[in-house]
Amino acid sequence: MFPLRDHNPSERTPVITWALIALNAIVFLSYYPSLGGQERLLLAFYDQWALVPAEVARGLEMHTILTSMFLHGGWMHIIGNMLFLYIFGDNLEDQMGHVGYLLFYLAGGVAAALAQMAANPYSSVPMVGASGAIAGVMGGYLLLFPRARVDIAFIIFVIVKIVTVPAWLTLGLWFGLQLVNGAASTGDGGGVAYWAHAGGFIAGVVLTVPVWLRVGGPGFWARTSGHPPHQETRPTGGSVIPRVVRSSTRKEPRDLTSVPRAGRRRTGRRSPWGGSR
Repeated sequence: MFPLRDHNPSERTPVITWALIALNAIVFLSYYPSLGGQERLLLAFYDQWALVPAEVARGLEMHTILTSMFLHGGWMHIIGNMLFLYIFGDNLEDQMGHVGYLLFYLAGGVAAALAQMAANPYSSVPMVGASGAIAGVMGGYLLLFPRARVDIAFIIFVIVKIVTVPAWLTLGLWFGLQLVNGAASTGDGGGVAYWAHAGGFIAGVVLTVPVWLRVGGPGFWARTSGHPPHQETRPTGGSVIPRVVRSSTRKEPRDLTSVPRAGRRRTGRRSPWGGSR
């Protein structure tokens, strides 16, 4: 199960969302194609730039709290993360503004890293990925647009079924799975940072509360019923090509009867539209 798109148009161009996607892609392509097949070199690279909870807990390699957000462990890892960011990020940026959204994204990533460290502070396994920050985006989206429609693809063997469900169901189910898997996992969670996802999601909800209050809080929900404030515009019947009115350059014959005789003065008040009457 994974989302394909949402029915929630935004007004402003999501330049920060696009820039984050581009930056993640550039960073990934700068190291993974050359190191992906060489485990020893890849681990050495991660040791330098990925977040290792045991090291950060000792006050070492603090820069990795930030750099780890832009690293990924494989093609499906980055494709899945960027898909979620593309679907849900533009609407948060629309409500928060470009700078506010960027700070929100980074804060969500930091909160996710701290949550994973709190759950397993002695882990020596490198943690990489933007999923914690993107989980924060999903949490903020849930608070602002709980009833926005999201297209979900279910894949059962070779059968693909696409259904449209409200955002509260999609994101709520995803968050619940992180909690269940995190509680059931031992050690490093089988390579998935479930508590980073859950921590980022909760941080996203909390950090979005000021924005939610600014747009009206409960009144915003009452006005929109949880639906997006900017509804999709659907094409109506008829041609969408504007009708072109052509102007004629052909000269019409002049009506000589309307021309005053030479030497004869026309009288009358001047019309406000020009000419005399």
